[in-house]
Amino acid sequence: MSGGSEISKHPRAESLRIREQLTRHVQSGVVSFAGLIAHGRGEAFDYLLGEKTIPSALKAIKAAAGVLLIAKKPVLSVNGNAAALCSREIIELAEATDAKLEVNLYHRLPGRDSAIEKLLKETGAREVLGVGEAASARIEEVHSDRRRVDPKGILIADTVFVPLEDGDRTEALRRMGKTVITVDLNPLSRTAQLASITIVDNIVRAMPILVSEAKKLKSQSIEEIREKVLSFDNREAISDAMRIMEERLRDLSLKGVYIDLGGNK
Repeated sequence: MSGGSEISKHPRAESLRIREQLTRHVQSGVVSFAGLIAHGRGEAFDYLLGEKTIPSALKAIKAAAGVLLIAKKPVLSVNGNAAALCSREIIELAEATDAKLEVNLYHRLPGRDSAIEKLLKETGAREVLGVGEAASARIEEVHSDRRRVDPKGILIADTVFVPLEDGDRTEALRRMGKTVITVDLNPLSRTAQLASITIVDNIVRAMPILVSEAKKLKSQSIEEIREKVLSFDNREAISDAMRIMEERLRDLSLKGVYIDLGGNK
């Protein structure tokens, strides 16, 4: 389906807009074809969530905002999908938390890191790490291109925000003693299970809230922020997301809900 007027009439218009946005960025070199597959997998879990930000995800968002604010060397890791969907919010979050931005890719195809840098800078970023030869350090435990990091960024960070991440690097970063925050619609993924704070939500919903919470918390003392962070239980949040998915699927199956070809329930 193409054309804004056709999409606006579709019962799942927002989902189609996001898909078209990702497709456009495949053409610009920002998003890989594998990124489209990853997005589709995430959408399936979003259906189970009811396509809304659940209370436990909101708690995780607030904890994540607090952790980024009290971190000494926070870094926001940016891949193709995150840049394509939330570049403005990522930049706003970096500004609110004094975090650095670093491009990090599973598929570091020629020119792709530069395309992401261009998108971020066109959106307002002043500095973008991890581009080209700047990604000169290595995380030896990671075997994909994600092992390439910037010695001024992720390598020395104490806290790394890794939305839409893969499990290998999340595990490696945790072994390096770093606090890892992720946004992942799949609560069963290794990334979700291994991260310090897991936001089980769609990144397009989570990021604006995360920016807002970071701005709100900035007016509070470090002690107040730390108290809020310590009260957060990541295992509990992940379990709650799975429980909601299970209950929603069970309720829908009992009601015999279906969607016909016209998109009507």
